[in-house]
Amino acid sequence: MMMRNAVRETVLYYTPQQSEKVVKLKGVLVRMGIRIKNIGPDQVTETVGSLLGIRDCGAEQEKAAELPVLEEEMLVMHKFSGRRLDELLHNLRKAGVPKIELKAVVTETNIDWTFSRLYEEIRKEHDEMSGKENADV
Repeated sequence: MMMRNAVRETVLYYTPQQSEKVVKLKGVLVRMGIRIKNIGPDQVTETVGSLLGIRDCGAEQEKAAELPVLEEEMLVMHKFSGRRLDELLHNLRKAGVPKIELKAVVTETNIDWTFSRLYEEIRKEHDEMSGKENADV
């Protein structure tokens, strides 16, 4: 399969700790020819577009005195067709990769958000969809 342009399917992957899961996940991505970029704790205030290398550091770039702490792993997918997204999720299940709760697709809206803002938004959506927002009340 030939790529039409220089921008490849890319996954931004953040995890607070390395595990066997990470090895399995990366194996699936490599077999599928998907570019992976590991996001470290010191990069969470950079914009999604900047981390992908396709946008200058956006206006939302945070100059935080203290870096936000992201406690859960997150997978952010860019340039995936619906079919390839389904294929990726299927291959992750088939390889026995435990479910990654926080997943997002890059959009025109969130590409200029910082990685930590995207994390917070996805975390909030996930909690609302799973009924956890009422658990704190």
